[in-house]
This record gives sequence, C-alpha cells and structure tokens, in this order.
Amino acid sequence: MLNTFQQALHPMLPTVTHDEAARQEFTKSFKGFIQAKLLPGLGPVYGGRVSKAFEREHGRAPVDRRDIRTAMVDDLYFQHYASANRTAQELLWEATNISVERELPELIEKAKALSAGSSAVLDIPETFETPRYITALDIHCMPGGYATEVAPDDVSVGVLYDRGVYLYAMGYTGPMNDDMGRSVCNYVKRNLKGFSPKRILDMGCTVGHSTLPYAELFPDAEIWGIDVAAPQIRYAHARAAGVGLNVNFAQMNAEETRFPDGHFDLIVSHILLHETSGKAMPRIFDECARLLSPGGYMIHADLPPFDLMDPFTQFILDNETWYNNEPFWGAMRDTDQVALAEKAGFDRSEVRFDTAPMAVMEFAAQSGGYSEEAATAVAERDFTAGEFAPGGGWEVLIARKPLVQAIAA
Repeated sequence: MLNTFQQALHPMLPTVTHDEAARQEFTKSFKGFIQAKLLPGLGPVYGGRVSKAFEREHGRAPVDRRDIRTAMVDDLYFQHYASANRTAQELLWEATNISVERELPELIEKAKALSAGSSAVLDIPETFETPRYITALDIHCMPGGYATEVAPDDVSVGVLYDRGVYLYAMGYTGPMNDDMGRSVCNYVKRNLKGFSPKRILDMGCTVGHSTLPYAELFPDAEIWGIDVAAPQIRYAHARAAGVGLNVNFAQMNAEETRFPDGHFDLIVSHILLHETSGKAMPRIFDECARLLSPGGYMIHADLPPFDLMDPFTQFILDNETWYNNEPFWGAMRDTDQVALAEKAGFDRSEVRFDTAPMAVMEFAAQSGGYSEEAATAVAERDFTAGEFAPGGGWEVLIARKPLVQAIAA
C-alpha cells in the first residue's frame, strides 16, 4: 500500500518550519526504504549463505531464532540493515525534538488551557512512583523515555511520542495514530454482537491514540485511559480536548489501579504487554480479572506470540529487543499468555488469540469511497502481522470473565 497521507493536525502538535518538516519526512521515507528494500534481502542472505555457513560450523542447521541471530550477526548485509534501522530511529527523534523544544513553553500553556476547558477527569497524584522498568531506559530509543519531565506541567515527551510514532510507523497507524484502537473497535463491532460496554479502560494508553476511537464507537460509555507517565497523561487529556472529546485520563499503574472491583465491562491495551516486565504482566492480567464485571472482556492488542510464527520471522521481530531498547519484546512473545489469563481467573475456553485487521488497510482497500461491504470483505481475508506495519492485522488476546465465578473447594 502506498502511504501518501500526512498526520492530521490538532492543537497540541507543534508547528514546524519548512526544514523541520523536510527532515521529519525524510526519516519517514528512510524507514520506508529500509522496510521495502533492505528488509526483504535478509531472507535470501540467510537462505543463500548464512544458514549454510552455520551448518558447516556446527554440523547442524539453525533450529530457532537464537541460532539464526548467531549466524546472521556477523554478516555484512545484516549489519548494514541493522545499522540503517537504528540510525533511522535516532534520526526521527532528533528531527522531531527540534520542533518540540522550540515551542515547549507555548505547548505547556496550551495543554493547561485545553484541559481546563474539558469536563473529563485528569488525575495525576503527587506521590505516584513510576516503575523502574519504564524509567531505567529510553524505550524505542526515545530521548528521555516515556516519563521524563523537564519543566513544571511538562508535556514534552507526549508531544515527541505523538509525532514520533507517526514517523516510526511510516504513517500506517493512520492520520490520528489511532489504527490499533480503531482496528480493535472494528473487531468488537463485528465479532462481539450486541456487546455495549458502559465503562471502558485503556491500560498503558500513553497519549491516548488508541483510547479515543472507543469514545467515538461508544459515545455513552465512561472511558478511562491510564498510564504510568505523567507527561503522557497530561498530553493525552489536552489532546483529547483539542479534538473535541472529553475522555478521562489518570496516572495509574495497570498492575494495581485505584478503581473498584468489577468497575469495567471492557478493558483493552494496545502494544502495552511487550513494554512491561515479566513480573508485571501476570499482575496486569490479575488486575484485569479484578476490574472486569461478570461477562466483561479483556482485549490486549499486540504482535503475535513467537509460537505462532516461524523462527526466521521471530528473528526479524526480535531485532527490536537487541537494537531498539525493547528489553521485554522477545520475552513477552515467549510467554504463555493463555495460561496467564487462566491463572488470573479466566475460563480457558473463553481465552483465544485472533487477528483484528488494520483499519487503515481496510480503508485503503476500498474503492469508490467507504462501503461496509468492502470493509467486511477485507476484514475476512487472512492477514499476517509484519515487523510493525503494514502487516495487515493486529494480534489480539481476548478473554471473557465468567458470568459466575467458580467457588474454590
């Protein structure tokens, strides 16, 4: 799919000079070049020479992603690819940060004004402690990580994330960076017939990209986005107000929230699980089980577990672990998430993986404008997720809380 649209403007995005816009567009195009031209070459390089060299040295063929990495890491073509990918990642943040730093005082004041005009809750406790697995490194190589604050009422990393994610995804998250939320909303609409949640929670929402589609699909629902990073939450609240939506946002840890038992009918997350620690993920599943009302749904959207893909694809995806400051990426994909859900109290028969087709891909596949028939036809095709986009679909883990809880013996 040729991606030609731009990120939709809204009041919380910084203005850019001609040169800044050109630099940012270059980083997006550079990432597109790497995905379209360099990435496809890894397969022939591996099959044509690297796997054979490994077999000569070890007396056996590579059997898993670790073997493949051992074989590939010294290959010049792979080094070229990995170096270009890391350089593109660092460039996109550098190109974006120039605009953010120049306008930060004005953006902070604008965020305060927009939030003050919203009827939705903004809850940021003074004593909240952000988990170390978030503060200890710059995830995605984003300068300062998700939670750094450089000024009172800071929103800088929220602004940086909003623009940076669009460039990182090469636009495939859509003009509002909300493709994951829209894709899951479409999935709920098509597959959970008659389900109309009254309260919805988006865990690990960062700037609320994926939170806002739920406000559109379920306008009468009480909707909350939570995140451990205060500047992301401030930005999310102001951004929502800036696009005309009143959505509640709070700084909370998904491992232990401040909501009462059974408060939500639908709990969702979007690329949260691969950015939590191995100790945190079971606690998040436990918290989902506590917070859901009987018959409510937990839906976590991410990329597929490793056991659903071949070893070479695992190797490609695991490069995020090694070269993009994603320490939990590979470990999360090795985790038995169905078993975690069952241990948290979900009936195993009500837990499954499925694919939510990317909303932006469905839109692009339609000819002659939007039609429900065309969208449905695209949705029913088989999709496989790629390195990030455009793979065609998001893998979703779906679990339903039992209507009646089993009584322990």
